[in-house]
Amino acid sequence: MTPAAGTPAPRGFRMPAEWEPHEATWIGWPHNRSDWPGKFTAIPWVYGEIARKIAAGEIVRILVESMAHQAKALRLLSRVGADLSRVEFFRFPTDRGWTRDFGPIFVRRERPKREAAVAGFGFNAWARYPNCRKDAGIPARAAKALGVPLLPVRYRGKGVVLEGGAIEVNGRGTLIATEECLLDPVTQVRNPGMTRKGMEEVFRTFLGVTTVIWLGKGIAGDDTHGHVDDLCRFTGPRTVVLCREGDPKDPNHRVLEENRERLAAARLEDGSRPEVVPLPLPAPLRFDGIRVPASYANFYVCNAAVLVPTFNDPNDRIALGVLSGLFRDRPVIGIHAVDLVWGFGTIHCLTQQQPAAGVRVRGRGFPAPAS
Repeated sequence: MTPAAGTPAPRGFRMPAEWEPHEATWIGWPHNRSDWPGKFTAIPWVYGEIARKIAAGEIVRILVESMAHQAKALRLLSRVGADLSRVEFFRFPTDRGWTRDFGPIFVRRERPKREAAVAGFGFNAWARYPNCRKDAGIPARAAKALGVPLLPVRYRGKGVVLEGGAIEVNGRGTLIATEECLLDPVTQVRNPGMTRKGMEEVFRTFLGVTTVIWLGKGIAGDDTHGHVDDLCRFTGPRTVVLCREGDPKDPNHRVLEENRERLAAARLEDGSRPEVVPLPLPAPLRFDGIRVPASYANFYVCNAAVLVPTFNDPNDRIALGVLSGLFRDRPVIGIHAVDLVWGFGTIHCLTQQQPAAGVRVRGRGFPAPAS
């Protein structure tokens, strides 16, 4: 089905790949202690290290609750040595800090002028938590602050819920998602009654996608019910990494083998088959007896580096080596994430990229004062 005239795809908008040049990265400075019970004290320091590495190559746009919250973030960023000239604050209160999922999903076009816009998806806290009103309003607030178009996403007259961690694109027309997350009719339902055909039409119309590869389930411990960014990621237009679990007794083993079979039979937008590179998982990680979704696939590609979560595990070194061999244009850097993953997400879950759009859009945020 051809997208209707006037919708984003016919107007030339598409969602770029994460490795394409960024103008900025958006993050929400941590404040909700219930996301990391017993470990919150360490979390701002992990954010500080992530922001420091990102600011080496692009603007970091930080969502804060208030002037006082901003001041705390600024003091910490100064102490870790972040480039404050590349930090901007936006006083937009949030419910949580998982900016990948509620933050602005940007699309871009080249003609008639090169510009970015925000695809206005809804957010319902993974159909799991009751408090999400503040988070759900962030895409519209970000678009207004930047002065870029907000493109409301609707299907058959209804708004469409989608988290950024539920999709993975190569920027050429192919998108990967899981059936468990987006098509399960019973558990954590984002869009009641939405069919596979309907979801694919949304991707075509609003993200410029021509080909969708459907995987099955996500990894154990993932409270999002199957986000793809914990198991399979593009590292180039035709290359993906897919997590692999060698222990047949681990619940991830069968799930990931099935996904490997699906990828082996899949085709990209040009008809070619993807090259699938195995990426190890760390040993199962638990806190208070609860398994958390520790995965090297939750890396983030920014202008200056690829930031990879590490877990004090022997496979840390192997995973960093695999990704270093695939991203040869920027360094691959490990970020200690044992505390961070207690929030059931790591680096990719915290970040959302804003693609470069030719002439820089200066946000109406509050730049960090000169040191």
